[in-house]
Amino acid sequence: MNLVIVESPAKAKTINKYLGDNYTVLASYGHIRDLPSKNGSVDPDQNFKMEWEVDSFSKKYLKEITDAAKDSSKIILATDPDREGEAIAWHVKEYLNEKKLLKDKEVERVVFNEITKKAVTHGIENPRQIEPLLVDAYMARRALDYLVGFNISPILWTKLPGSKSAGRVQSVALKLITEREHEIESFNPDEFWTLTINFQDNKKQTISASIFQVDGKKIEKFSFKNKSEIDAAIKVIKDKEFNISDISSKIVNRNPSGPFTTSTLQQVASSRLGFGASRTMQIAQRLYQGIEIDGETIGLITYMRTDGTNLSADAVSDFRNYIKNEYGKEYLPENPLNYSGKKAKNAQEAHEAIRPTDIERSPESVKKYLSTDQQKLYNLIWGRALSSQMETAQFDRSTITISSKDGNTICKSSGSVLKFDGYLKVFPNQSKDDDETLLPKMSKGPINIESLLDEQHFTQPPPRYSEASLVKKLEELGIGRPSTYASIISTIANRGYAEILNKRFFPTDRGKLISAFLEKLFSKYVDYNFTADLEDQLDGITTGKESWIKVLEMFWKDFNNNVSEVKEIRTREVLDLLNDSLGALIFDKDTDGKIVRKCQLCNDGSLSLKNSFRGGAFIGCSNYPECKFTRPLSKAKAAAQAQLAEPKFIGKHDNGNDIYLKNGRFGPYLQYEKILEEIPEEKTSKKKKKRKKLKTDVNELLKNVSIPKGLELESIDLEKAQFLCSLPKSLGLNPENQKEITLNTGRFGPYLKCENKSARIENIEEIFSIGLNRAITMIAEAKPGRMSASIIKDLGEHPEDKKPVRVMKGQYGPYIKYKSLNATIPEEKDPTELTMEEALILIEKRKEYDKTKKAKKTKKKGK
Repeated sequence: MNLVIVESPAKAKTINKYLGDNYTVLASYGHIRDLPSKNGSVDPDQNFKMEWEVDSFSKKYLKEITDAAKDSSKIILATDPDREGEAIAWHVKEYLNEKKLLKDKEVERVVFNEITKKAVTHGIENPRQIEPLLVDAYMARRALDYLVGFNISPILWTKLPGSKSAGRVQSVALKLITEREHEIESFNPDEFWTLTINFQDNKKQTISASIFQVDGKKIEKFSFKNKSEIDAAIKVIKDKEFNISDISSKIVNRNPSGPFTTSTLQQVASSRLGFGASRTMQIAQRLYQGIEIDGETIGLITYMRTDGTNLSADAVSDFRNYIKNEYGKEYLPENPLNYSGKKAKNAQEAHEAIRPTDIERSPESVKKYLSTDQQKLYNLIWGRALSSQMETAQFDRSTITISSKDGNTICKSSGSVLKFDGYLKVFPNQSKDDDETLLPKMSKGPINIESLLDEQHFTQPPPRYSEASLVKKLEELGIGRPSTYASIISTIANRGYAEILNKRFFPTDRGKLISAFLEKLFSKYVDYNFTADLEDQLDGITTGKESWIKVLEMFWKDFNNNVSEVKEIRTREVLDLLNDSLGALIFDKDTDGKIVRKCQLCNDGSLSLKNSFRGGAFIGCSNYPECKFTRPLSKAKAAAQAQLAEPKFIGKHDNGNDIYLKNGRFGPYLQYEKILEEIPEEKTSKKKKKRKKLKTDVNELLKNVSIPKGLELESIDLEKAQFLCSLPKSLGLNPENQKEITLNTGRFGPYLKCENKSARIENIEEIFSIGLNRAITMIAEAKPGRMSASIIKDLGEHPEDKKPVRVMKGQYGPYIKYKSLNATIPEEKDPTELTMEEALILIEKRKEYDKTKKAKKTKKKGK
């Protein structure tokens, strides 16, 4: 008998069907052991010796593996084809070796880049041994993450109470987010003007042109800085006569992009589908492990954690045949396209790019077997992979040049028409720049100015990071790896260091404080170049260029000294250091540009950074408790609060009463007075015997409407205020069940509701424009049941008693809820990517902890 060990039960189920009766396929349910969450798990004084611990849940599955191993002549380790997969295989082998179960047995390592019968058979026929260099790289990364977490986190807890922890790569990503926020807060917009000229020829045809040159001076985007400059240009142009001096046309090629790597898949899935990085990887994992199609479980895509940009020769051959047969020879390039020059910085290229396992399985042919999200992502992967081997798209780009008679003033107008769609037939580009712009057919000769349109603009600050742009930036810097991007992003949000509003990262005040703390006291370890160089060294371990012990020794020596120095600094000193480093960003300045820290309330105290366990960072007065002045860390938030110190009149409600914008204990809100007829009659409660009299005093007539989080206060005009005051409102009937779809806002933002289904509206601005068709689609994709913002993920039913197992959002971080039991999720785990298998392990650990605690209490009582 041959024993095959994989990490996931879904993968085991699929592979089991491909192999004969001579094989038993069992799952390890991920990592079977890890570093225990206590001091001393990594010992730098003993060559970074690691203490591994098998968790209680894994013992159950390890017993199945050990029992099967006793009766097997060959043990095949078939975990995923990456560093983590290699580590799991190594752990299993080490464990079986410790149990003395490997004597006289063959042990082989096999990998499958895709879960298909052909790939599995090929993998089994071509075994290898465990790669020690990959295992060394895993050990180094795991040790580094442990040493950073278990040394910096306790300092954070004591110096900045309420902070959760700091991670090696997550802290660098947080720095990117906070630096971008500082750029936005300190940004001063500059005025500039643009000029568009509408011309008309003798056939009454009109054309809009942009100014290119005025009196021999080339015009750039920011050439006109104010109204007087644009007026001077208009005066010059008005006095001139113009001719169409040139009409040119040329073919412009647009080349296809390469097939997806992990990071580009996450970026495009975010921009096109609105999927977060974790959601994308979760769906991709399911497509890789297998979907049941006509009674057979088939992996639809190749391995999804990769930075490789090329495809296998067999896949390229299949793609080219498919293109030729389905679309014709004109869509097939003369030679296969190669994307090896398009790889990312530090790319390892251990695997090929992400592609469908069989190009013949078109998205339409497998649609009925997939969920809505699976179908969307498979369509994206299939289209991108196939289009990467198709001909370029061709656009006919025309330019009409209009010149003054003296030739010193020039205007240009351009347009393009798609001549040959090429790869766009399969993978259309959704960018607005690709819209076709047709120009009228004109000939050279005189043309008259019909009108001039001058517009005022202001420069904009850089945009906040979205998940897609943050992944792209991390990849550009060479920080993190394909398998880590999703967990980096979710960890920042789940720790409360940043909020995601309208799909953009907004650092919280606590996030800003922690980032400033690390930048001031551990600057080397949040430096972009240092982190990228360390990633290079870790990759060097994989290739044999670096020794993992040497890399750890070099890191630990300086890091340990840094930790020791910071431990000696008192909390008050830490806040004083942060006052200095953040001064220009958190305190106001006088007319001379000097920072002002004098308290405006008591006129005696000095403003300083404060930190509370629950509320996080804020600005307070040194004369506390005599002076109770406080304000948010952000000057923008403070200004918004000050702006609403007095109620702001917005306009009239539909009932004729005034609407005011106010600021309250729980944030800004709208208030208006209802008319008496609007107050619903109070119903008699069955539980309450006494019936209260209907109140008609002022407080009863006032209606408060919360402002949804993420909506800019400056953008609230009368139209938006009236709309928010009108909620909840019906958008129409759902054709599926003839029930009303209602739009409303709640504690966690805007949402749609129809009977037993609810759908959250992610983009806050969409609340003002959403129509019935969009609402019907969102409700159709929503799952039945009450929508709760506290539920991060519903994992399904517990295998033993069928009770629900859920990942919840708690005050002190995410946790697992199972019946009355709450199990903490370790901070290195991404709650959105948590599987049922991992949740069951944590539940068992919690049960074991509670049992031990109870036993200790009983023992104490007995004494």
